[in-house]
Amino acid sequence: MSPVPGVRILGAATAAARQVLTDEALGFVARLHRQFNPTRLELLAARQARAAELDRGVLPDFLAPTAEIRRNQEWRVAPAPKDLEDRRVEITGPVERKMMINALNSGARVFMADFEDALSPTWENVVEGQANLIAAVRRSLEFTSPEGKAYRLNPQIATLLVRPRGWHLVERHLTVDGEPLSASLCDFGLYFFHNAAELLRRGSGPYFYLPKLESHREARLWNDVFHAAQGALGIPRGSIRATVLVETVLAAFEMEEILYELRDHGAALNAGRWDYLFSLIKKFRSRRDLVLPDRSQLTMTVPFMRAYTELLVRTCHRRGAHAIGGMAAFVPSRKDPNVNQVALAKVREDKEREAGDGFDGTWVAHPDLVPVATEVFDRVLGGKPHQKHRTRDDARVEARQLIELTVPGGKLTEPGVRNNVSVALQYLESWLRGVGAAAIYNLMEDAATAEIARSQLWQWRRNAARLTDGRTFSGDVYQEIRDQELKDLTRSGVSRFPEAAQILDRLVLSEELEDFLTTVAYERL
Repeated sequence: MSPVPGVRILGAATAAARQVLTDEALGFVARLHRQFNPTRLELLAARQARAAELDRGVLPDFLAPTAEIRRNQEWRVAPAPKDLEDRRVEITGPVERKMMINALNSGARVFMADFEDALSPTWENVVEGQANLIAAVRRSLEFTSPEGKAYRLNPQIATLLVRPRGWHLVERHLTVDGEPLSASLCDFGLYFFHNAAELLRRGSGPYFYLPKLESHREARLWNDVFHAAQGALGIPRGSIRATVLVETVLAAFEMEEILYELRDHGAALNAGRWDYLFSLIKKFRSRRDLVLPDRSQLTMTVPFMRAYTELLVRTCHRRGAHAIGGMAAFVPSRKDPNVNQVALAKVREDKEREAGDGFDGTWVAHPDLVPVATEVFDRVLGGKPHQKHRTRDDARVEARQLIELTVPGGKLTEPGVRNNVSVALQYLESWLRGVGAAAIYNLMEDAATAEIARSQLWQWRRNAARLTDGRTFSGDVYQEIRDQELKDLTRSGVSRFPEAAQILDRLVLSEELEDFLTTVAYERL
């Protein structure tokens, strides 16, 4: 229970919970929820209506009612604060104490602390993550391993950004007036309440990454939340800076409008490549002509992904925003230098393409990749903090280019199916154990990559896709391969693989494609 009227705490009263969930903090997030949750629910209903239109064959296009925003050459986003001017390499990870320290000390310019795709939202993870952020802001974050190794923050650390959970999620351990608290408002509100003033006192500010937006109206809701939060706590308006992950195909058609809605608080757009691929699969799930091949063939050089990233850079630089590139998810091997040599060459090639295309920075998932990415962007940027002067007027992207999902030479193979099944099972099992960022086959897999794996399996089954060996991918073929992969994975002993398999079966074999695996799996946390 809670002494705050209308608020109930259903999670355990841990030390972190007592530190974070003060009466004042709960009252603040409850006010945000009461004010903005009705609009959140309306926008989620609008998502469903838009999905129904796509199922009827109505293809997305740039919006006619907002054409004037795109034509107007005058408006810009707010200038970047000093500690967000140079974002050449950013590292991401969950709000887990040791990983946070390593990321903040990694040499990256920015660290995105993640409550979303890289975090399994157990109650302990959510409240301890907030407590860890409070300590990180005040430079008191420490960790001692069971072996006695001490971890502390360096004098110079990365600029901190926080990614709250998306608008579609709830925090069921906190209720307001009998309904679960919006997870977005929970994560944003608690961090902002405890840290905004302290961040400003230290010469930084409350900076955020916004995930899973599907429209400029959803960006407008965030902007309204920012104004209300700053006003309620007496924080100067415009102190918040928001970077939006363009990780849905519908958002790609509204990039300028999204920046326009957030212009007083806007900072950048990020090419959230994995969730973007998942969105393409989900939004065009009923189109037999738009079935994608093996995940390994969905590179950033295929035409529709090139169109998406070039449009993003052009949009950002026209409006004074940073353009941040996609994730390098490789996890270096401690045992096999040959694996590292091949993978690091691919990482370097990916970052050279991004820097050459005009991106101002990029993402990595592991501290060992920071020097590689930094060296590439140092070579292009030199002493400049960004390359916004490259307006990419040559990048003329038409609507059809974003949805022509042709992959030259694309194939559906049994190894591709097996990889999807294995990755989905391993990630779900890890997530159920409370670990939301899992190293699998030398890649850092999170919810976004698992979403691609499971949605492709559904799409292939639903559309009776043909494998290169001549078989049609069916529910029976899936179950046969799932049983084989599950047998190999469960040899290690006690695990939650049986539950993971039940979840994956539901996701792959259901008649309708589930919107998010995290909402399905959340029932079992």
